[in-house]
Amino acid sequence: MNSSGPTYPLASLYVGDLHPDVTEAMLYQKFSPAGPIMSIRVCRDIITRRSLGYAYINFQQPADGRATLQHLLTLAAKQIMWSQRDPGLRKSGVGNIFIKNMDESIDNKALYDTFSAFGNILSCKVS
Repeated sequence: MNSSGPTYPLASLYVGDLHPDVTEAMLYQKFSPAGPIMSIRVCRDIITRRSLGYAYINFQQPADGRATLQHLLTLAAKQIMWSQRDPGLRKSGVGNIFIKNMDESIDNKALYDTFSAFGNILSCKVS
């Protein structure tokens, strides 16, 4: 038994905006050509077991996650980014915000100007 505490995958990708019918098997089929996958989990409602519209894809090595991320970006996939698996860092207050259904008049500058009042912003992307 490892006495140093729990271990977490070295690389985890968050995949959002999934259709409710997407399964782990479907994601595996789509993502596995880019590199070896340790595990995939579609997040589901604890009571109804319906998909919550997002999943995590875990890799043994960060390089495998980077290769998959690059592969998916060429496919114009939606909402794919690194996920922070370390519970200490998740509580740090640093993270990503997704905003859907924005008015078409909102651009990167307007988004940055609006949210910069709440703290430092590393990047804004309207897509």
